[in-house]
Formats: sequence, C-alpha cells, structure tokens
Amino acid sequence: MDTVTLNSGAVMPMLGLGVFQVTEEAVCREAVLHALRTGYRMIDTAACYGNERAVGEAVRESGIPREELFLVSKVWIQDAGYERTMASFRKTLANLGTEYLDLYLIHMPYGDYHGSWRAMEDLLSDGKVRAIGVCNFLEDRLADLILSHRTAPAVDQMEIHPFCQRKELRRLMAEYGVQPMAWAPFAEGQRGIFTDPVLAAIGAKYGKTPAQVVLRWLRQSGIIAIPKSVHPERIEENFAVEDFSLSGEDMARIEAMDAGKWLILDIPSLSEVYRLHGIRFEQ
Repeated sequence: MDTVTLNSGAVMPMLGLGVFQVTEEAVCREAVLHALRTGYRMIDTAACYGNERAVGEAVRESGIPREELFLVSKVWIQDAGYERTMASFRKTLANLGTEYLDLYLIHMPYGDYHGSWRAMEDLLSDGKVRAIGVCNFLEDRLADLILSHRTAPAVDQMEIHPFCQRKELRRLMAEYGVQPMAWAPFAEGQRGIFTDPVLAAIGAKYGKTPAQVVLRWLRQSGIIAIPKSVHPERIEENFAVEDFSLSGEDMARIEAMDAGKWLILDIPSLSEVYRLHGIRFEQ
C-alpha cells in the first residue's frame, strides 16, 4: 500500500477505513475486522462517533501487531481546551485499548482549539501520539493555528471529492507541509457520483467502478482517503485501487468537475457553529 511520510516523521497509509455514523457496535466491529483482513492498516474514528471501543475490539481480534496499524481519532468541540483535551485523549486510549495514537486530530475549528492544540503538542512531545492534526480548518483558521504555535499540523482532514477539491486550501497546506486527507471522498453519494458519466467512462477504460476512479484520483493527487462502508464487497472494492493509474487526461477531466463549493458541511456558517455546539439556531 502507498504511504506518505508526515511532517512528524510518522509514515501514514494513503487509504484507510472511516467509521463515521457506524454506531451499532457489532456492525462497526465486523466492518473494521473485515477491512483489516482485506489489507487495510489505517482506521479513522473519533470520540463523538461513539464507536472507539468497537474499533479497539476489532483491532485486538485481528491479531495484527499494533505497530503495523495506524489508528486515528479526534477530540470533539465540547472537549476543547487543554485539560479537557487531555481527559478526552485518555478516554480515547482506554476505549481503543492502546497506549498511543498514530494521529490525533482537532475535530472542528470551534471552541478553545488553541488550548487543544497546546495539549496535542505536549502529547506529541511525550510520545503519546506520533502525529497531530486538524479537521475542517479552512485557510484562515489553518494559517492562524500554524502562526500561533510551534508545531504545524501534520494533516488537515476535509470534505474533498471531485465536486469539492479545495484547491486553494491544498496550496496553503503544501506551503506549510500539511497533508490533505479526504473525508466523504464519495460526497456521501450526492450528485449521482456512483453513476456519474465522466467517472463511469473513465472507469470503463480500466475495468474499474466510479468509486475506484475517485479513490485513484485522490491517490494520484497526493490526498489520503478514508471511504466508509460496512459492506464487505464495498470494503474490498475500495481497497482494490493499487493495480491501475489514471492518465494525465483522465486526471484533468476529474479536476474539471470541481464546483469549488462544499456539498456536506458549510464550516463558516453561523447555523453550523450553533448546531455543532449543540445550540438551537433561530434567525
């Protein structure tokens, strides 16, 4: 499997399994276990997903040595700040049944994320995490975080897919050595992505599905992806993207699909800020 070396020196797989919204413990455990048996070595979870314990159970059941795995989790808004982040981190380790994380992320650019970042820098220095990063930080928040602290994020995990490619943000990431990572690489099925005529036509050339074309485009663009699925056949399909490469022409056709706008999460929206803080928003 292709890997990338992060700015902390940690080596990270370019493909992993995401478990967002996989809330039923047995379903999550079986999906993670099947992914690990298929060959995945990275699992992306979060404190607010409520499934860290199931992920940990699957990891132990797999029998794969811990050092061969790359485990990612995140601290949620309500645990922002130095002390709360430290407490949340300890709970995450207990849930996963591990002594360290490979990557720890601030989940949202809200609340006292500067306090969270100081905690994460200390966790990195103490060897409790191998890399630290952020999620959903747009250009202004990412630059502010970098300029305010001693450590730049290793990763910024964002909504990235053919319809929302974050080109300006990725340019800023490249300037500071921040690795882009795509959540919802299939746009959560929006805009008919699985039957899109451009992606389908490209896939037909290689004997691949539109989903596999998207994952290959991300790979060749240097973007880590964490597609979610609980279906064994889809988990296997998403993993089978190592045996072909897209031509320059095909890459350009996918790049031309960019609408330059989010489809799933409007991060700067006032209503989203209220919603994610758990407060009812009334205009």
